Amino acid sequence: MSLEQSSFLLMRALAQRLLVLEAPLQGEADDPTAQAVRVFDRLRVTLARFAGSDSFASLVRRALALARADEPALRKVSIKANGSLEGLEEVAGDPIVAIVAHFLGLLVTFIGEPLTLRLVRDAWPDATLDD
Repeated sequence: MSLEQSSFLLMRALAQRLLVLEAPLQGEADDPTAQAVRVFDRLRVTLARFAGSDSFASLVRRALALARADEPALRKVSIKANGSLEGLEEVAGDPIVAIVAHFLGLLVTFIGEPLTLRLVRDAWPDATLDD
């Protein structure tokens, strides 16, 4: 396994963990779309402070393009000017994980793993992310 593949698998595991952290409280309906929206909302706030909202939107745009290559169901998803995703309600499961994983992978590529993990910890300060 290449270093790139290994890194992507780590980011995929982190993406799944973040989606679990944003799962609804017990008794509420399980909506993977809402989970993804909450994950990106938290990441948007943290990353916008660090690099600006345009940078966040650019990374989401690129992450969606990369995820579409593996997940054809994402062709219906689009990105608003503020970087939020539109059309996710028609998608669930692996495609949503793929977008988050590619987003995190792009962050690692541009700013490195330590800073990416610090930004994620800033967005989820009370979470244990090492599981």
